[in-house]
Amino acid sequence: MSASSKPAKVFNDKGPKIVIDGGGKVILSGEGVTRILYMNTCDQNQVWTTPHCDNQETPQLTVQNLTFANGNSKNEVKDDGGGAIYASGGRLKVIDTRFMNNICTDTGPDLGGGAIRAFEQYNNLPVYVVNSTFGGADGMGNTCSNGGALSSIGVSWTVLNTVISYNHAIGNGGNPAQSGTPGGGSGGGIYNDGHTMTLTLCGTLVQYNQVNAYGSAIFFVSNDLTGNIVIDSSVITNNIGGSWYPTYPQISNNQATPITVTNSTIQ
Repeated sequence: MSASSKPAKVFNDKGPKIVIDGGGKVILSGEGVTRILYMNTCDQNQVWTTPHCDNQETPQLTVQNLTFANGNSKNEVKDDGGGAIYASGGRLKVIDTRFMNNICTDTGPDLGGGAIRAFEQYNNLPVYVVNSTFGGADGMGNTCSNGGALSSIGVSWTVLNTVISYNHAIGNGGNPAQSGTPGGGSGGGIYNDGHTMTLTLCGTLVQYNQVNAYGSAIFFVSNDLTGNIVIDSSVITNNIGGSWYPTYPQISNNQATPITVTNSTIQ
């Protein structure tokens, strides 16, 4: 196990491809006090490399064959969310990796990502998550105000052969926050907000996630109604709590959002 009192940070002038491979033997721990990994192409402290830091191709970060455990981003004032990983800009891929007991801020209408928080992926290409586990058993889930496992604004995701279970969105009041509440509590497993974006699940199990507000499994709001959801060969079941399920149970979305479901169970 490798533990630290502060997050590892990716320098934007390294790479262009950066692969962190644990060989299936490495646990990276935040010891309950710090986020584990941080990348931000618009952070001058990590070196500006282009005049368009909000849409640049590199670094291309891949984490694989690792376990991220006990990350905590609650002390991050500027870039909150992402108890294990915060990734803004460039590209992010996650392969054969486990996320357990990572946390971020408890409340807030748009804060999220107990495990991963993502922004500004190059040319709106998706974050890939492959053969990975978020939670996986009772007592091992990730927790945040929104998006117990995954959270993003304006980012697409492709999630393949992955387990997302026992994660929690513990905020209260939704987004925008209801009067008298701090906001949050949506997207027990996944929280996606923004404009043009897609969420694709294939071979993925989403179960036993829990919310206080909306989307016990998935919260997906494309504000300009250009986004879409594709679910294939997946199971979404036994997610707990929430309301506003216009199309499928456990998925909160604009009613106009196209959802394509094939060879899947949602119940």
